[in-house]
Amino acid sequence: MIGDPLPSEKLEGQLLPKHLALPIFASDALSSVAYAPQELLMILLLGGLSFLTFAPWVAAAVVVLLVTVVLSYRQLVKAYPSGGGDYEVAHKNLGEKAGLIVASALLVDYVLTVAVSVASGVDNVISALPFLAPWRVELAVLCVVLIAAVNLRGVRESSKAFALPTYIFIGSVFLMIVTALVRTVLGDAPVAESAGFQVHASSLTQAAMVLLLLRAFSSGCSALTGVEAVANGVPAFRTPKIRNARVTLGLMGGIAIVLFAGLTATALISGVHYAESPCDLQGWAQCATSPQRSLIAQIAAATFGNNTFFFFLIQAATAIVLLLAANTAFNGFPLLGSVLARDSYAPKALNTRGDRLVYSNGMILLALAATALLLVYQANLTQLIQLYIIGVFVSFTLGQSGMVKHWITLLREGGQTARERSSIVRSLCINAFGACLTAIVLIVVTITKFTHGAYLVFIFMPILWFLMLGVNRYYRDVEKEIEVDPITTFGSVGDHAIVLVGKMQKPALKALDYAIAARHDSIEAVHVSIEEEATELLQKQWVEQNIHVPLTIIESPYREFGVPLVKYLKHRREEHGSEVTTVYLPQYIVGHWWEGLLHNHRARRLAKMLMLCHGVTVALVPWLLDSSSLIYGRRSRPLPGQDRRGEPVRAIARRPLVPASKPHARVHIHSTPLAVGQPENDAPAPPAPHDSPGPAPAASPSGSEPAAKVPARAKR
Repeated sequence: MIGDPLPSEKLEGQLLPKHLALPIFASDALSSVAYAPQELLMILLLGGLSFLTFAPWVAAAVVVLLVTVVLSYRQLVKAYPSGGGDYEVAHKNLGEKAGLIVASALLVDYVLTVAVSVASGVDNVISALPFLAPWRVELAVLCVVLIAAVNLRGVRESSKAFALPTYIFIGSVFLMIVTALVRTVLGDAPVAESAGFQVHASSLTQAAMVLLLLRAFSSGCSALTGVEAVANGVPAFRTPKIRNARVTLGLMGGIAIVLFAGLTATALISGVHYAESPCDLQGWAQCATSPQRSLIAQIAAATFGNNTFFFFLIQAATAIVLLLAANTAFNGFPLLGSVLARDSYAPKALNTRGDRLVYSNGMILLALAATALLLVYQANLTQLIQLYIIGVFVSFTLGQSGMVKHWITLLREGGQTARERSSIVRSLCINAFGACLTAIVLIVVTITKFTHGAYLVFIFMPILWFLMLGVNRYYRDVEKEIEVDPITTFGSVGDHAIVLVGKMQKPALKALDYAIAARHDSIEAVHVSIEEEATELLQKQWVEQNIHVPLTIIESPYREFGVPLVKYLKHRREEHGSEVTTVYLPQYIVGHWWEGLLHNHRARRLAKMLMLCHGVTVALVPWLLDSSSLIYGRRSRPLPGQDRRGEPVRAIARRPLVPASKPHARVHIHSTPLAVGQPENDAPAPPAPHDSPGPAPAASPSGSEPAAKVPARAKR
């Protein structure tokens, strides 16, 4: 579903030209014009129809703000093209704390971008197909899954998939606006289906009127969301990156301004009345049973006619581009996460590229967070949009403030030509104006939306801020702990191997052969005795297999494996000092998921316990069951002719080899292994196998005990 893995050298081929970068990074800003005019008029309508006369002035203020922000970000792209955007600017110029505020604000805003865009897209789908209304939440979640899957295939493939719908949306909405305006000029102005509905407005004080206008302005400012995505995505552009990013940013701003202003004008001309609650529209009998059509749907029906080809084209293009607006976040969130991970403020996994050369971990995390938000709010656009744009204006304000300090620092350093100094002063003025304007808007948005749900953003942002600061402190402490210093020295004396044996089976013998082949200084097999009968059977089979490796039995009266083994290893370390002990654990490798439920995974549990023991390393020896061919494409087979000829399998004398570190040492095979606490120089030492002409058995099958039992010293 995601596609074949791509090699690292294909990364340059995944970079985007301008015509593909525009739908990728600008889809959020372009699509927000589909619901920003709707939210602006909806808030004004709370004060009555007379308040719609303020709509052109509120829209003009939004346009001025949009122009200012686009110009400001063109300066940011030029100064900081590495992809950190507002976070990098604030971090370098205003300090660590300010940078993390911006990062937390952007992360929250990206999650909300996905949720709001998908909810708005589903709204437009339901406007065209009302029978889908009961499945609103399911449709929203399905859209998030599909968008995430397309993005996981790679940036270039997602840009190709999303380019055509974005351009169709731009062209169709532009055609609708031109058609409506031409009809108006010719004296046949379109009339919306809600134009005849009245609205009962409650009496407002002068202060309430001002707050209502400010709230309408803050809702219209949702058209600015996504502008910062281009600054965060500069590394994804083809060279020359800075020039291509600035051109794309300018195109995005110009198109967004034209569409926003055009939709607002045509909505006022056609008399669209969109209420927060459908039944607030007096005269609409079906308000309780029929969903309220979106603003863009009403304009399309009034301009081209209801249920015509162009009506459905507008609705389809709007719904798709609103859904694809989430794609901006699926590019911005992973890139920002990778920058944070690089700076040790986020888990390192966010800085890892997946098979398709994208930061897939960040995409999956974003999809999960947005899905949770859609489920909690039941994909309700009106409720979700109240949480929106707070984070983006926090990043706008701090980012532009950081740019102001950046330009002031450059001017103080000096050394520029007159032309360069003039350019810096011009950029400083643009960013200073942008910082002041966005700070004012941030205050307005916070005041007007705080009680309508925006307070949740001010809860999530501090939580993320503290988490990122804590992650950074953790990485800093770990780095300090593991760095090389002149005090800590390493030097172990001795190399001992322990093969853990449960039953006389092939996996245990394979682990034993691996340990022998590694040529340790000494080697022993260890069996933790849970059942007396099984232990006696293993001792008997040990002799029958002619194994020249001592077998140590550790009793476990409480039927535990890990604790007695750890006790034994610690006791051995007390006797032998800084000796390196390697414990070999056989482990099954299976191919079916359900096979994992049928095995006890003892090797993994023991490995976790043994890794906490000083001086102990763990070697997992895999035994591939036949089902593992599903994963590795291989299946165990007998030796050639072994099954057909029926020859008995000969017993193999598994002898310890000469230690690699001591080529001239003589290996002694103990017929009775050492018990815990028994000094090594008091143990009997039979002749080495090098001195005997034939294979010497590990123990005499007739009389002597094949192994000594080690009492467990663990207390329950």
